[in-house]
Amino acid sequence: MPKVKTEKKSRVHNEVQKQGIVFNKDFGQHILKNPLVITTMLEKAALRPTDVVLEIGPGTGNMTVRMLEKAKKVIACEIDTRLAAELQKRVQATPMQPKLQILIGDFLKAEMPFFDLCIANVPYQISSPLIFKLLLHRPIFRCAVLMFQREFAQRLVAKPGDKLYCRLSINTQLLARVDMLMKVGKNNFRPPPKVESSVVRLEPKNPPPPVNFTEWDGLTRIAFLRKNKTLAATFKVSSVIEMLEKNYKVFRSLRNEPLEEGFNMQEKVIGILEELEMATLRARSMDIDDFMRLLRAFNSKGIHFN
Repeated sequence: MPKVKTEKKSRVHNEVQKQGIVFNKDFGQHILKNPLVITTMLEKAALRPTDVVLEIGPGTGNMTVRMLEKAKKVIACEIDTRLAAELQKRVQATPMQPKLQILIGDFLKAEMPFFDLCIANVPYQISSPLIFKLLLHRPIFRCAVLMFQREFAQRLVAKPGDKLYCRLSINTQLLARVDMLMKVGKNNFRPPPKVESSVVRLEPKNPPPPVNFTEWDGLTRIAFLRKNKTLAATFKVSSVIEMLEKNYKVFRSLRNEPLEEGFNMQEKVIGILEELEMATLRARSMDIDDFMRLLRAFNSKGIHFN
């Protein structure tokens, strides 16, 4: 059996070498090769001739070229200088060349340009930080159509009570409307990844929700530490109480206010939960309105999560 496996790997490697490029697994390089999937993604993005499109991880440019045919401009962010050179070569001396801007480097560290749409086959290992970098970007863009690992995509659209509902779900849905568009099998990529994929459409909420996202993220981070435990049990964890107590003391100090006599952070937190009748709730079943109400109650008592 090991021999068969080795032969298979060798065939795949030889096939890729014939294309002139050996793809780098560290960068999550799986090139989308099915033109029908690309067409559907562009249709779902409702691409206009006046649009500036941001693409993360263009690879060899199969989708980039299609976007250049329809858009005013495409800004392609590529970490691999070899693939950036291939993409540049592909449009050289064509009418598409002046419409393409290539940014070489790590997207997560780069300063984002203005864009109307983001359309991309996302390197799966940066999926979560990429989403929040996009959704917290200003000015707000129109929409993003993105390819993700299927389970990650399912977490994005999961609702309270669903098995996959998690902090990623509620944080994303706070900032955007999220729709699952289609499933994409492994064989639509070269080389095929080990996991199935799905395409998701994200439409940022405009205006954005009236909430400090750093505070919100701090609250949901604590609540989903133990999403199946009650909030009362979760907020009794010593490390959580210590963090909230430290923040509270800073808050009171900045206002030149002494701590209340007999101050006890755990009692204060549990008191707020009981007052809201939320002590027995579990994060897995709470929606955005529940967390918004909880955050406002904590903040009104000087308890902060940033």
